[in-house]
Amino acid sequence: MYEVRFHGRGGQGSVLASAMLAAALVEEGRYAVSIPSFGFERRGAPVVSFLRTSEREIRQLTNIYHPDCIVCVDPTLPRSVDIFAGLKPGGTLVQATHRPLAELEIPDTVATVGLCDAVRIALEIFKRPITNTLMLGAFARTTGVVSLDALKRALEDSDFRDAGLAQNMTALERGYAETTVHQLDRRAAA
Repeated sequence: MYEVRFHGRGGQGSVLASAMLAAALVEEGRYAVSIPSFGFERRGAPVVSFLRTSEREIRQLTNIYHPDCIVCVDPTLPRSVDIFAGLKPGGTLVQATHRPLAELEIPDTVATVGLCDAVRIALEIFKRPITNTLMLGAFARTTGVVSLDALKRALEDSDFRDAGLAQNMTALERGYAETTVHQLDRRAAA
């Protein structure tokens, strides 16, 4: 089982991103469950959602406390929330940020980092800092867990099919194309 925890802020679409990723994984013949976490969230407040995927049926519908991958759709969130809590050793971080790898505080449990300047790209495309679709592309590029084509099909079948599909498709493609992937065990040798 591969487990992903999405971190974002209310209104950024991290719950929707988790659901779209689940749809893309199902499209590819895997089992997937998206688990939203709702509480007293309001626009701008930290939110979290979860995704599990496997080759076998998934019965576990609880929150994820020890993820394989963290997707952080908001670059300011790591300053106020411990997004790395419980990350499995050798885990993956997919982070929305304009900062280079050397400026980020990344714990030893992280082995792979995907960085995407998602806010800048979102402002260019949507004129608003909505980064969820961009970060799905970044996730695909960083992890290889899902294909870009499956994400495109899931996007076409989503609520965006009528409004904003072209913009979201561009965001997905740019998130994939403009993400830089770093293997931290190679960083010291570089």
